[in-house]
Amino acid sequence: MPTIEVSFTPLPAHVRTARLIAAAVARRSGIEGALLDEIRLAVGEACSRAVGVHQRSAATHPVTMTIHDEDNSFVAVVADTASEESSTEDDSDPFAVMADSGTSAPAAGDVLDALPSGFGLAVIAGLVDDLDVVRATTGTVVRMTWKTPRPHEDGDSPG
Repeated sequence: MPTIEVSFTPLPAHVRTARLIAAAVARRSGIEGALLDEIRLAVGEACSRAVGVHQRSAATHPVTMTIHDEDNSFVAVVADTASEESSTEDDSDPFAVMADSGTSAPAAGDVLDALPSGFGLAVIAGLVDDLDVVRATTGTVVRMTWKTPRPHEDGDSPG
């Protein structure tokens, strides 16, 4: 299958479209069931994270999502172009836990802002077989890989 690349304006409304595209490509690749749901959720989380970084840093460049289906794996890459200097998010530890600051519980509208730094990456890590996050001065690239063993073409079952 050829590589699919989609660039979109960093707006929350476009995250749903990116999620639908990823699910459609996965389904066309023969992926079904729980794995399809994991791909949809992880891609949505990665795109939401990228959109949030862009919005905080006022970046005017698009978010890019690249998808390709390899022999035994499905790969989705989400890249933002928000520079390190303009982003306040710390992705160095995707499993970072926010320390108790002693403040009262956040209001309903502030719940997402109160989540620990890297929370979205921790969610993604639980949904993928392999997660690679590369942070550079030009932005962050989140590469998600799922193992997708295929049935043998000749009809023989393994074993």
